[in-house]
Amino acid sequence: MGKKKSAPRKRASSKTTARKTSTRKTTSRKSAPSKSTARKTTAGKSQSREAKVTTDHNEIRRWVESRGGKPATVKTTHKDGDPGLLRIDFPGYSGANALESIPWDDFFKKFDEKKLAFLYQESLKSGQESRFHKLVSRSTAKKR
Repeated sequence: MGKKKSAPRKRASSKTTARKTSTRKTTSRKSAPSKSTARKTTAGKSQSREAKVTTDHNEIRRWVESRGGKPATVKTTHKDGDPGLLRIDFPGYSGANALESIPWDDFFKKFDEKKLAFLYQESLKSGQESRFHKLVSRSTAKKR
């Protein structure tokens, strides 16, 4: 009787071990390639959707103006000729009461003084024009 009880247990554990082993292999094979494939696909296809970085004044101005934006400052931060915190103001967005338009020359003077870079995106995944942008330090931008 002892042999009958131990034999099924060994078979069950052998089958269980075999199933676990094959499941692990299958899972790891499926998971690893899909992650790396997704990265490659994203990197390869989305060049216009990936964030770009520039310090070129003409490129920044072109991008902002083509989307109806204007250089601006946060009203509560500028004083004595200093523009304060820089922003890009797009019509119809929530910054209307908090932002004040400034000339491009003042914007770029402060932009260069603070050693900023312009991080932006040309288009969304859907293909629509993107307004995503961010002012970042140039040292941060170099790490990208």
